[in-house]
Amino acid sequence: MISFRLQIALLVALGIYFFLVFYLLKKKMLNLKYTLLWLAAGLVMLVLTICPQILATVSALVGVFDPTNALFAVIFFCVIIILMSLTAIVSRLNERLKRLIQSDALLEKRVRDLERDR
Repeated sequence: MISFRLQIALLVALGIYFFLVFYLLKKKMLNLKYTLLWLAAGLVMLVLTICPQILATVSALVGVFDPTNALFAVIFFCVIIILMSLTAIVSRLNERLKRLIQSDALLEKRVRDLERDR
């Protein structure tokens, strides 16, 4: 089982986590669709922190001897999922930016050619 002190520390950390996510959303520093990912990960961590029985059952099924280790593994897994999705988003935006720069360069060349022909 997770110790009571660790459970309190995790709940405080999750409170700070949710406050930060909502603060960044309010200040429009995070887009809503990306915030949903962070909130989903936070909810998973919150459920596992509040209901350590679920964590103990899952950790026993998977073969992890200490539920605390299983909790940190779940948190680590959530962070990896978020990083993978953010990497995909950055890659997609990078492609769009490259196409936009190329389009801008073509339009700039066309304007220079039209100005020269005038």
